[in-house]
Amino acid sequence: MIDSPKTHLNLWLNPNNNPYSQPPKNFSITYIDIKKAEDRLSRFAPLLELLFPELRMNQGIIESELLHISTPPQLPISTDLWVKADHALPIAGSIKARGGIHEVLEFAEKLALEQGIITTNSTYTDLSLPEAKQLFSQYTIAVGSTGNLGLSIGVSAAALGFNAVVHMSKEAKPWKKAHLRQHGVTVIEHEGDYGLAVQSGREQAKTDPYSYFIDDERSTSLFCGYAVAAFRLQKQLLEKNIHISAEQPLFVYIPCGVGGAPAGVAYGLKLIFKENVHCFFIEPKQSACFSLQLQHLETPGISIYDVGQSNQTEADGLAVPVASELAITAMKNHLAGVVTIDDQHLFANLYALHTHNGLKVEPSAAAALAGPVALFNTSAGEQYISELNEHHFQAAIHLVWTTGGLFVPEDEFNNFLLRGETAYQELYQKR
Repeated sequence: MIDSPKTHLNLWLNPNNNPYSQPPKNFSITYIDIKKAEDRLSRFAPLLELLFPELRMNQGIIESELLHISTPPQLPISTDLWVKADHALPIAGSIKARGGIHEVLEFAEKLALEQGIITTNSTYTDLSLPEAKQLFSQYTIAVGSTGNLGLSIGVSAAALGFNAVVHMSKEAKPWKKAHLRQHGVTVIEHEGDYGLAVQSGREQAKTDPYSYFIDDERSTSLFCGYAVAAFRLQKQLLEKNIHISAEQPLFVYIPCGVGGAPAGVAYGLKLIFKENVHCFFIEPKQSACFSLQLQHLETPGISIYDVGQSNQTEADGLAVPVASELAITAMKNHLAGVVTIDDQHLFANLYALHTHNGLKVEPSAAAALAGPVALFNTSAGEQYISELNEHHFQAAIHLVWTTGGLFVPEDEFNNFLLRGETAYQELYQKR
C-alpha cells in the first residue's frame, strides 16, 4: 500500500467561499484596470525585447508555457495535470516577473510622460536612449523581498537605468542575493523576517523624494500585473481547444506567501471564468499566514507567530508571517481553500516534477503539486468534490502553477533532488 498523504497534508475549506459572488464592493481593482496593465505590457514589449534578448522569441512578451503532463508515478492523483510554467519565466525566473516588472514599467512610463521623454504615441524603445537613462538614473526603485520579487524588480529596474535597491529578509537564499548584485542591484540584508524587511524598505524610501518603494503588501500595480496572467491563460487554453465551462471546470493550485501574486492571478481568473474556476492556495505549515488570516477575519494583521508557527521552511518565497490585506480582501469570498504542506512534501514534489516530467522548480514552486494530492486524498477534498456534479468534475482541468526555479544554481538544485528522492520514497513508495 502507498503511504497515504492524508496524515501529512491538510486542506482547509474556506467557509466564506461563494462561487457566485461579485468582486467585493470595497475593492478598487476592476477588469478595466487589469486590461490597462495588459495594454501597458504590450506597449513596453519592443523595449523589453531590446533590453532582454531572451524575450526575442516572444516579441517582448513575458509569458510562460502551458504544459500537459502525466501524473508522476505513485502520486495518488487520478487525473493528468496541466502546468502553468512560471518557473521558467524569463528575466526573473518566477511568477514575480509578472507583477514586479509591470510596476517598474508603470513608474517608468509615468516619469517619462511627465518629463516629455515620450508621448502616448511614442515608440517605447525611445526609453533606451541616453535622455531616458539620465532621467531614470535620478531615481531609486526599492522593494522588500524574500527573493523572487527582488529579482524581478531589481533586474528590470537596473536594466532601465534606475538605481535598484532590494531589502532582503533572513530567509533569502544567498544565490538570489548574488544574482542581484551581478546585475548592479544594491542588496541590503536584514536579520529580521520578510515583514521587517518590507517595513525597513518602506520607511527608508519615505525619507527620499526620489525613491519609489514597491510595496508587496499593498500594491495595486503589482496585483494588476499578476492578474494579466488570467487573460493570457484563457488564450492558451483556447489554443488547446479547452473551453472552461460548467461542464469542464478549471481547478487551479498556486503556492502562496504574502498572497499578492496568487490572489492577483486568482482574481483575474474569477473575473473571466466566474463560478467555473476553483482556486486553491498552498502554504508551508510553519508559514500559513493566508489561511490563518482567513480564519480570523475579525483580527486584521494577525501573525503566524501569534499561533506558534515558526516561519521556518525551505520554501523561502513563502516564508511570510502576515498576509497582505489587499490580497485577503480580494480572496475572502473567492478562494475555495488552502492546503498546508511540510517541507518533506515540498522536496518529494520537486523530485517528482523533475524526474518524471523534466521540470526544474524550486521548493516554493513544488508546493503547487500538493493541491491536487490534497483534493483527491483528504476528507475535506472529498467533501468539496461531493458538492460538485460528478460528471463535470471528471472532465475538470487541473492546473498547478509552478512559480519559480529557472535560476537555481545546479549544485543547489542537485542537493534538492537528493533530498527529494528520499522524501518521495518515504511518502509514496512505502509498502
